[in-house]
Amino acid sequence: MNLTENIKEGLRSVKGNMLRTVLTALIITIGITALVGILTAIDGLQGSLNSSFAELGANSFDIRTPQQFRRRRGGATQKRFPPIEYRHAKQYKELFTAKNTNGIVSISTNVTGNAQLKRGSLKTDPNTRVRGIDENKLTVENYKLLMGRNITPTDIELGTQVAVIGQELVSKLFPKENPIDKDLSIMGLKFKVIGVLEKKGSSFTGGGDDRVAFVPLETGRGMAGGRTLTFDITTYVPNVSNIEFIVGEATSIMRRVRGDRIGEVDSFEVERADSVLKDIDETTGSLRVGGLGISILTLLGACIALMNIMLVSVTERTREIGIRKALGATPFKIRLQFLIEAIVICILGGIGGIILGILIGNITSKFLTNGIGEYIIPWAWMITGIVVCIVVGIISGIYPAIKASKLDPIESLRYE
Repeated sequence: MNLTENIKEGLRSVKGNMLRTVLTALIITIGITALVGILTAIDGLQGSLNSSFAELGANSFDIRTPQQFRRRRGGATQKRFPPIEYRHAKQYKELFTAKNTNGIVSISTNVTGNAQLKRGSLKTDPNTRVRGIDENKLTVENYKLLMGRNITPTDIELGTQVAVIGQELVSKLFPKENPIDKDLSIMGLKFKVIGVLEKKGSSFTGGGDDRVAFVPLETGRGMAGGRTLTFDITTYVPNVSNIEFIVGEATSIMRRVRGDRIGEVDSFEVERADSVLKDIDETTGSLRVGGLGISILTLLGACIALMNIMLVSVTERTREIGIRKALGATPFKIRLQFLIEAIVICILGGIGGIILGILIGNITSKFLTNGIGEYIIPWAWMITGIVVCIVVGIISGIYPAIKASKLDPIESLRYE
């Protein structure tokens, strides 16, 4: 028998034991679905996050107040650094832009994260973010205006009560009309809508880009009342070839602004956009390892089940093996036949697993990214799945195939 005849014989054997074959292939399908599905979902999620951060550009970095206690050098005490104040942010912006004329610095602050905006009888959920921003915020963080205008330096200087709002707020407060130049209430104050943002979708931190109201920075400071606000600084330098130098220069300026002494740790944090991408890569790498582990355990169970079935098949076909040997089939041909049968069962299950894995992986990715993830075809994982199926088939079929090839033809013909 040549290879083609062996494959045909394997398919006939599969057809002759359909229920048993389907159950075995189903176990393989589950394992490959786990392998391809988990890895496809991770790739889709990472692609979406990478795309979102790429919009900011690798040449941007944020300066923020440290979120955790930091240990002093040479001692065991802990210290919480004071928040970045408005005067710090404003002085940094002036000094940095004076040295880097192409640099863009944006200052923003979170006024509240649980505001409820109202317009007549209509109101939003009490989880709307209100942020005070300068004229560069939309540019630096790649917000795009669907209609209207951006907040201007004049709005900031005069502290005018105007707002740029996201799509979710528009749908709830202005469901059937153009919101531009219409009034709404934010934290009990009357504001005029001057701009509407394009739909941005959810981010990995929980969304909210469509559920935000931007107000002029000075207006936001006034809305805070007696509360102490923390100001975030985002710096963007287009077409820079030495980002490390720029970050170092920004750090030096901020240390001078904050009054950090020589030898002391920075009283602020510098977070680069590309460092976040590296963190994402590390996280998704760990998820991939976990996914592979789950898949390997599932496939190990499938491998054992398939080996048992092939051993049963050898026992049931003992007389057939004796006839084949009597007609001149060599032990190698017998081994090859049973190996091919095992591989055929694995590949049939693997094809189903790949199809299900792609569908489930992409659906999961879409769900986690709120529909903004791209549909991907994971060719690398598909090829890996097929290779894994062949390997499982060989491992599962090698012992039954050897056992079949060693059967004595005379004893086999007497079987049953």
